[in-house]
Amino acid sequence: MEKYVVGLDIGTTKIACFIGERAEKDKVRILGMGKTESVGVERGVVRNILSAADSISRAVRDASDMAGVNVTEVYVGIAGQHIKSRSNQGSIMIPEDHRQIERSDLERLIEDQYRIMLEPGEDIIHVFPQEYSVDGDVLDVDIDPVGVAGKCLQANFHIVTGNTANIRNIRDAVEEAGLKIKGMVLEPVASAYAVLDAGDKSAGVALVDIGGGTTDIAIFQEGIIRHTSVLPLAGNAITNDIRENCKILKHQAESLKTKFGSCIPSGVSQDDIIAIPGIRNQAPREISVKTLAGIIKARMQVILEQVAYEIQLSGYDRQLIAGVVLTGGGSSMKNVKEFSEFITGIDSRIGTPDEHLDPQASITYEDLSHPMYATGIGLVIFGLIEAEQKGAKEAKAEAETPQAEPESPEPASAKKKVKKDGSLGKKIGDYLTNIFTEEGLDE
Repeated sequence: MEKYVVGLDIGTTKIACFIGERAEKDKVRILGMGKTESVGVERGVVRNILSAADSISRAVRDASDMAGVNVTEVYVGIAGQHIKSRSNQGSIMIPEDHRQIERSDLERLIEDQYRIMLEPGEDIIHVFPQEYSVDGDVLDVDIDPVGVAGKCLQANFHIVTGNTANIRNIRDAVEEAGLKIKGMVLEPVASAYAVLDAGDKSAGVALVDIGGGTTDIAIFQEGIIRHTSVLPLAGNAITNDIRENCKILKHQAESLKTKFGSCIPSGVSQDDIIAIPGIRNQAPREISVKTLAGIIKARMQVILEQVAYEIQLSGYDRQLIAGVVLTGGGSSMKNVKEFSEFITGIDSRIGTPDEHLDPQASITYEDLSHPMYATGIGLVIFGLIEAEQKGAKEAKAEAETPQAEPESPEPASAKKKVKKDGSLGKKIGDYLTNIFTEEGLDE
């Protein structure tokens, strides 16, 4: 297994690269990170391959220099409005020589899902098993079907797909940057690895990742991912609303949002005023903090209402004991937790990746605790777990493979005897053949 894993978060506003390795007590140590402005990416989709590749190269180079390692392969996050999900049921018959279901049977059933009929221009990104049935009997979620006796294995699946062209654009941009994609992971799934634990997923939780271009949702219950969705509204929509309403530049609107923004205007004084420098010789523009909060509230309410609708649509809205976990850059907005609880009616909290990180990291620990880094760090954790599982599987297969005993060299006399006997046997065989052939013909 490789010592380190690289996660690449290709976002709408930023491209971030993280290099990490496994630390003690199942923690992750981040060795290096790089972050650049995202160019050529719109709402999670790569539009300009060359521009995106340049941004990727700079982020990876900064992380590589900090960690002192050479990066060739990366795990990449994928999002965008093109992401879809669907349910499917599959089944296979167990071979007669299998007395119970084997791991190969389970893998064959899952592999079959990658061959289902899709709409033109779609590719499968993930296949998530929901529950298994053996000969019509549904198994409890904590029962592994491997080892169960039966002749027919069935399962329900949650399948995540993406647009073929958009997936190819990501691959092309990464390869243009001189890198190879080792794995592609849906961004809310990656973020879940960074901000959730097994208890959250078992109890039932809705992860809501509010990024720059999209808001990504992943719902877990009984430890299984049950529902995924990508909404085309996020932090950039709020920034654009501020820019248009306040008649200011985009970078000024972004600065206002991050420094003074709030989701709840009621707690803001009408007398608090922010002065924005004018363009060229224009006078500074004054903006009320309360007005700013009103603009933010209007857009955030739309986003969270769609989140609430997706949660209700999943059918698990009454089973989220661990509530809603908000992460991503948009979750750092002031009062967003309280506003989420007001809109969704579900307990909420802010999810940060620091609980999975080794505090003895070689780079500043506090910098990594921001929720905007959840996806990138989650990709590193995903890659480490995948590598560990692959290593354990290979070690098990090697241990189960019978070792052939080394052949002892034959003595020279034995070889000589075999050769002599072989020649004698050939002569006798030829002699008998001639006898039977000739005598048979004479008769």
